[in-house]
Amino acid sequence: MFYIFCPYCDEHREEEEFHPKGQAHLSRPADPDACTDEEWGNFIYFRDNPRGIHHEIWVHAIGCRKFFNVTRDTQSYEILESYRMGSAPRITQLTDKQQS
Repeated sequence: MFYIFCPYCDEHREEEEFHPKGQAHLSRPADPDACTDEEWGNFIYFRDNPRGIHHEIWVHAIGCRKFFNVTRDTQSYEILESYRMGSAPRITQLTDKQQS
């Protein structure tokens, strides 16, 4: 078990209180009606699955029930930061220290 920091409750809580909801920072097409079926399908169904840094949306389902973003290392499962919706991540790549 690990703990996740909720930026709204301002405390670390057990992972069972949270649920991941997918990739963060996706931009909806400006004009969905002008998208081809292939473009719309790509937006709806295809997500990045990187090895390393990944920005994800999570919800504090058993706490405040608010959505927030986390930056997670997909190789180690370590959550590197939590931040509120609408904020930018501070971490965008692993440093040498984090990689070792």
